[in-house]
Amino acid sequence: MDGNFPIPERAGGQADAAFRTDVDAFLDAELTDELRAAGRETTGLKSARWACEAWRKRLNARGWFAPSWPVEHGGAGWSAGQRLYFENACAARDAPIVMNSGVRTIGPLLIAEGSDEQKAHYLPAILNSEHEWCQGFSEPQAGSDLTALSLRATREGEDFILNGSKVWTSFAHYATHMFLLARCEPGSTGRDGLVFLLVEMHRPGIRIRPIDFISGEHETNEVFFDEVRTPAANRIGEIGDGWRAAKTLMAIARSNNTTTGLLRRALRAARRGLKGCALPRQLSQLSMKVDNFEALEARASSGEMPINTAATSSVLKVLATELHQAITEAGLGLSPNSDFAQAKYLSTRAATIYSGTSEVHRNILAHAIGCP
Repeated sequence: MDGNFPIPERAGGQADAAFRTDVDAFLDAELTDELRAAGRETTGLKSARWACEAWRKRLNARGWFAPSWPVEHGGAGWSAGQRLYFENACAARDAPIVMNSGVRTIGPLLIAEGSDEQKAHYLPAILNSEHEWCQGFSEPQAGSDLTALSLRATREGEDFILNGSKVWTSFAHYATHMFLLARCEPGSTGRDGLVFLLVEMHRPGIRIRPIDFISGEHETNEVFFDEVRTPAANRIGEIGDGWRAAKTLMAIARSNNTTTGLLRRALRAARRGLKGCALPRQLSQLSMKVDNFEALEARASSGEMPINTAATSSVLKVLATELHQAITEAGLGLSPNSDFAQAKYLSTRAATIYSGTSEVHRNILAHAIGCP
C-alpha cells in the first residue's frame, strides 16, 4: 500500500475500531498481487473483467459485495461511515474497481420499488453475477435532455415491442440485462408517456455495435432494437409513469459514480511517476480539495444532506467529476510520456458528460435555489 496517501482518520470516524481492523485484515489477506496490479492499472470505469469477477467472489463470500444493501437482501447493511471507510481502504490498497450497475443502481431501485417477485428473481442473480446489467437511457437525440428519447414501446397483448436505439451504453457487450426508458404512449412528449423496463439482452432483435474511445478502450456501445418483444410485466412503476423510477435511479447513480476512493486512487497514480520527490503544490492543493469533497460525501451519505434529491446528487456529481479531471490532467502534466497517465486523462474527459453534463447539473442547482 502506498503510504503517500494513507486512509484519513476522518474516513473511519463513523466506523468503530473493530470494524476498521476487520476490514484491513480482510483486504490484506484477500488482495493478491495480481488483483492489486489490475486495480492499479485501471484507467476506465472498471478494472479488467477477470479481476472484477475474482474480487466479486471474495467479497460475496464475506457478504460484502453490496455494502449499502440491507442484510435481508444479501447486502452488508453497513452504515455510511463504514461504507466510506471500506471504499477508502480498497482504494489505498489498489483493489479492483468493480463499478457494478446491478449493485450500484438497479439493485437499490428494485429494493425500494420492485415487487416481491422481482426482488426474489433479480437480487440474488445480481450478487452472484448471473445477471450483469447495463443502462439504456441515452439516445442519439436524447443525452442530457433524456426526456427527448424516442425508443418506442408498443403494447401488444402482454408484451411491449421495442423499436429504436440507445447510445453510449456502458458494458452492453457483456451485459445479460438492460434497464431502459422507452416511450409507450404515441404522441407523448417530455416526461409523460414513458415506461421503465427490465429487458433481457438475449432477446431476438437486439444488436450491439461497439464505440471505441480515443484512449483505445472499448466500454460503451450503440444498442439497436428491431421488433424486440419483452414482457410488459418486467417493469418498475406504472405504464406511462416511467420517469418517476428513472429520476430516482439517476439520483442514485449520480451520487455515487465518482467517489472519494476513486479520487484518491487518481491522486496516488498522479504521484506515481515522481519517484519520492516532494509533493508538487498542484497535487497538494488537489489533495485538500479531495479532503473537502470527502467531508461533503460523508454528510450526504449519512443523511445530513438528502442523498436522493436532485440538488444533492448534482452537487456531488459536478464536484467529483470536475475534480477527477483536474487530477488526471495534473498527472499527465507530471508524467507526459506515461501511457497510463495519457489513457487515464483521456478516459476522464467523458466524466463531465455522462450522467448529465456539468452544465445541466448547474441548471438543476440554479432551479433548486430559486434562480429564474
